[in-house]
Amino acid sequence: MSANPFWDFSLAVYGRPGVPACCLSLQDRRGVDVNVLLFAAWAGLECGIRLSAEELVRLDGAVAGWRDEVVRPLRALRRRAKAEDEVFYRRMKAAELEAERVQQDRLFATAGFIPQPGGGVELAAANMALLVPSGDPALDDLLGMLGD
Repeated sequence: MSANPFWDFSLAVYGRPGVPACCLSLQDRRGVDVNVLLFAAWAGLECGIRLSAEELVRLDGAVAGWRDEVVRPLRALRRRAKAEDEVFYRRMKAAELEAERVQQDRLFATAGFIPQPGGGVELAAANMALLVPSGDPALDDLLGMLGD
């Protein structure tokens, strides 16, 4: 366990078959920040918290600069290098993962939530729907995987 239970949750969930594909689909097609999406899921599942739209905007605002200035540029470099230089690609992948950990640490610290009983997939679904208000098949699939 790390000092950030949200990070531990994210690693466990993202390691499940099918989860990365759903998350990346929402990221690439709908512009969803996967870290914020996972935070919304964690808040509902592990903390029993239903986020308001205002709270989610506040949390997203706390990490927007880091995401835009660090995470996204590293992602672009990694994607560019994938077919051209394997060593550089691996380094960028590691740097991107570390930048995402920093973003998740900031989300965790800003929210101040702690895991507690009473959470469930219904709360996670409500929280995640704030990020994809019109729904999406990838979100539906992801929610199914979270309920397993």
